[in-house]
Amino acid sequence: MKKTLAYFLYTLLLAAVVCACSDDLDVNQVYPFDLVCMPVQKKIVQGESAEIRCQLVKEGNYENARFFIRYFQPDGKGELRMDDGTLFLPNDRYPLDRTTFRLYYTSRTTEQQVIDVYIEDNFGQVVQKTFSWQNDKGDDEEEEDEFLQEISDNDYMQLYRVQHSVLDMDSPFAE
Repeated sequence: MKKTLAYFLYTLLLAAVVCACSDDLDVNQVYPFDLVCMPVQKKIVQGESAEIRCQLVKEGNYENARFFIRYFQPDGKGELRMDDGTLFLPNDRYPLDRTTFRLYYTSRTTEQQVIDVYIEDNFGQVVQKTFSWQNDKGDDEEEEDEFLQEISDNDYMQLYRVQHSVLDMDSPFAE
């Protein structure tokens, strides 16, 4: 009886091992990815360029995965360049051969500007990032001048002390 039970358990275990193994190798070719960007300025002057620092973050690494970049500008007028000098035309796809790169948007108008940047892979996945800028008319300089005029002498001395180290101000060796 014990021998029969042992053979039965042995056969059951062998069957489980054989059934658990499969000749089908599951190779994942499509991995999710995202485009991560550093914060970008919100205001821009006509003719000024804004830098967009980007990194393509992939959850897996498939050797034959290819990435492409394109952009569309629904509002405003401007140019988008890659850090290698490539000037992008709207809606044209360009190969993206590295994961860390910089884009430079140059404003060509005084109105609000919006661009949509698309990163695509050769498996049909798409990631979109939107960037927008308001026209900077230079009003900040006037506001800054008004702010500086409101600073009293006491406030000025406190700002001076913060900017200079305590050792320099209180040291008997300071000149």
